[in-house]
Amino acid sequence: MAEHNPEKAIQAECVVKAGVHSTSPADRYVAPEDPLLLERLSWWQDQKLGLMMHWGPYAQLGIVESWALSDEDANWSRKDIDWETDPKKFCRQYRALNQTFNPVRFQPDRWASLARASGFRYLIFTTKHHDGFSMWDTKQSDYKITGPDCPFHTHRYADICRHLFDAFRREGLAIGAYFSKADWHCPDYWVPGKREATWRGPGYDPGADPARWEQFVQFTHNQILELTGQYGRIDILWLDAGWVNAANGQDIRLGQVVDKARQTQPWLICADRTVGGPYENYVTPEQTVPSEPLGIPWESCITLGTAFSFRYEDTYKSLEEIITLLVDVVAKGGNLALNVAPQPDGRLPAGAIFRLEALGRWLQRYGEAIYGTRALAPFRQGPFAFTRKNQVVYIFCLDPASAAKGELAIPLALPVSQVDLVAGPMALPFTQDDASIRVTLPAPSAEDPAPFVRVLRLRLAVEGPPE
Repeated sequence: MAEHNPEKAIQAECVVKAGVHSTSPADRYVAPEDPLLLERLSWWQDQKLGLMMHWGPYAQLGIVESWALSDEDANWSRKDIDWETDPKKFCRQYRALNQTFNPVRFQPDRWASLARASGFRYLIFTTKHHDGFSMWDTKQSDYKITGPDCPFHTHRYADICRHLFDAFRREGLAIGAYFSKADWHCPDYWVPGKREATWRGPGYDPGADPARWEQFVQFTHNQILELTGQYGRIDILWLDAGWVNAANGQDIRLGQVVDKARQTQPWLICADRTVGGPYENYVTPEQTVPSEPLGIPWESCITLGTAFSFRYEDTYKSLEEIITLLVDVVAKGGNLALNVAPQPDGRLPAGAIFRLEALGRWLQRYGEAIYGTRALAPFRQGPFAFTRKNQVVYIFCLDPASAAKGELAIPLALPVSQVDLVAGPMALPFTQDDASIRVTLPAPSAEDPAPFVRVLRLRLAVEGPPE
């Protein structure tokens, strides 16, 4: 392996810490100039809720995806298992997980129907994580779900991406393809036989071996073009491994391949996360929600359980936590990509299904206050969150004690003509002054799937959308 480059390691550390990516600052955002892409970004901002799924052979062990392969990340990524201490043997053990990955209980139509019923509007699926295992029938590598040494390759759903994407499209959901720009299996990224120590970056200096690096660039382009050219309509190309970028000495000429993909899929939104510039069409805070609206398109990717990958006996967020999270994100103008990790046998965990079905019932009742809305100042204030849609303002009261009261004092100074409970009584009694709107509420309905949240609809008494 080439000598470790401390400068590049520092740059990489600024992007990822313990597997969690930082967020590009808003001042690095470059809005698309193409009217179609601007239109698609506006459409995407209407969707609000995406289903993210991390799935691969690593699910068999219930460990973090990919990261344990990186010696640089060993101190946090290998703590959950008694790994082989010899790095070369360990690497072989991890990579051999494909030989036992056989998710015969995978039913893509069930996943898709559950996603639709749960209120999701788009999918972000890991076609390939950093470990390089492809969940589609790539022609660039045998390290794939349809490879001859993977027992699932004879199954009728063996080309997982194809069947999953088709199933979700049939349910009317948009498709996002997660793709790692790094590939720790590709010999033109991590060079075989030179593994004294590994880090997230390549096993050699691309500038000192441009021919090998060019082979990796072509490999990456070919895989991206397979996904965007042979797997139907792709709405989002969600690119991970932000350390792979030109400023970090790892130029894969991303713009070239994205522009080529857009020749056949001109609507393609690209999220080159943490890199900034014209191919990061929206930014992606990870496991966090910004404290304030960002003023640019953004999406928080947050786990339903404790991790992005499957964990045995994992614990999941409560319905109250999920709704509060979704409302917080939407009130600040963002989307939520809620990650649900499938089991190694191809099923979704029962605990996750229970939570998703409850979320779906809530969104069926209150989705008008979520989908297609935009942020409205003061966004979040005390127990209240605000969204808007043309001449209508929606108020969420997120504090159970306040929601149970017979009267709410909402800190909003807008002229209102009518106040309703969403999915409840219309024309509630209210008064208003220069500082607040006071609304008299009926008792919570026994049919409400989440009585700890009250959702109100305020019809404005002025023309034009509120500022």
